Amino acid sequence: MGLYLNILALILAVLLGTYVFVFGFLKKINEWRYVSSLGEKKHSLPPGDMGWPIIGNMWSFLKVFRSNDPDTFIYNLVKRYGRTGMYKTYLFGSPSIIVSIPETCRKVLADDEQFGLGYPLSTKQLTGKKSFHSIPNSEHKRLRRLTTAPINGHEALSMYIGYIEEIVVNSLDEWSSMKEPIELLNEIRQFTFKVITHIFLGSTAESVMGSVEKRYADLTYGMKSAAINIPGFAFYKALKARKMLVKILQGVLDERRVNDPNGKKGMIDLLMEIEDENGQKLPDEDIIDLLLMFLLAGHESSAHVAMWAILYLHNNPEILKKAKEEQEEILKNRQSTEKGLTLKDIREMYYLQKVIDETLRRASVSFCNFREAKVDVNINGYLIPKGWKVLVWNRGVHMDPQVYSNPKEFLPQRWEVRLNVLNGTINPEQDHSFPLEQEAGFALELIWPSLRSPFSFIIFSLTTSLNKLIQEDPLCIYLSQGPWTTALQKS
Repeated sequence: MGLYLNILALILAVLLGTYVFVFGFLKKINEWRYVSSLGEKKHSLPPGDMGWPIIGNMWSFLKVFRSNDPDTFIYNLVKRYGRTGMYKTYLFGSPSIIVSIPETCRKVLADDEQFGLGYPLSTKQLTGKKSFHSIPNSEHKRLRRLTTAPINGHEALSMYIGYIEEIVVNSLDEWSSMKEPIELLNEIRQFTFKVITHIFLGSTAESVMGSVEKRYADLTYGMKSAAINIPGFAFYKALKARKMLVKILQGVLDERRVNDPNGKKGMIDLLMEIEDENGQKLPDEDIIDLLLMFLLAGHESSAHVAMWAILYLHNNPEILKKAKEEQEEILKNRQSTEKGLTLKDIREMYYLQKVIDETLRRASVSFCNFREAKVDVNINGYLIPKGWKVLVWNRGVHMDPQVYSNPKEFLPQRWEVRLNVLNGTINPEQDHSFPLEQEAGFALELIWPSLRSPFSFIIFSLTTSLNKLIQEDPLCIYLSQGPWTTALQKS
């Protein structure tokens, strides 16, 4: 009996010692390394938890983000530490400060002097040295100024709006004739990628689309992974995909320079014609990195925006009815001789554009923007140390009940009223200084002003047609498993 008790006591001592070691030592390593090393300044850090060595809080973040309620991560911080709007953590391989209320988000995004871009290493390497994720602020502004006007103007819209309509109609016809259920996100991803490649590559799109899309799937997975360049890891495969994509796009550029100048143009041609203030054209490296970024938005972000807008409309018949009435009114006011979609039509889709804004708020794919502190910065009494990442948590703002009443409800009408936020008054329809466009990532942010109106037509066409299909056969579509999926599936 005595021996048994001794063994039991030993086991309990080992377990207790292990517990103390794990939670009293290992759990404190990040705290010692990154917080205690700041000396007296550590007392000015915002509240939070630095997590485990190396991985920090990534496990808990990924677990929540892959669930049906990804906002639980930021809600847990608010519940644990209060609505301070700033929290210290360790994510994506770096000590970080999360900012999650409008005031702090605006200060960080608007301050180019004290904050630079701070995207993870995998993102920077895969999007390229000249992508908006990697370049300094001055170069970032220069490239934005040079590239935004040519791809957002009336000429740009008129180049591809007819093709978008054709793709939508053909896709709907194809889906309606399928005898098996379709995977909605995958189908939308394919046709939005087809639209984006046509917009940017023009007449070359058809010949390279298959090989480009396959590589983009690998590139996308690598963007979400750790930068481990070893065979078998997603990042290794993504780097190989990037090299192939660069080779393909370089071939497109070379072909453009020798082919018939009267052929069907794409945005690539406009990018090739851009000249800076010194009359210099963009080098091929810049154009390729920009194209990689734009096409990435077409492969993922645009598809998710369209899919969730469709599902929200389908699950809210009264909103769908109002959007349909708007479309019918537009058709009624058109001349009988008018055929096809026009710029005038899509600019009159005011309500449907509010539906898209609400979709971006409610189901944004990009949860945050990444910045890095260039110097020690004090905001609202809290310290952001030099070299730490700053995660501008967009979803923290858009799902905050103190900013948006009933944030989990899908209410396009919230964009019809003026909202008092912080010390100023914001009209969500007009004020995008903390823009919803950033929810879709930098690439979609740049091209979204020109895409949002055509996408109104895409989303409406898909929604009304799919709604009829689903009424006839509720099993005609199914969703990919992922964040928010279960919450929106038709019961």
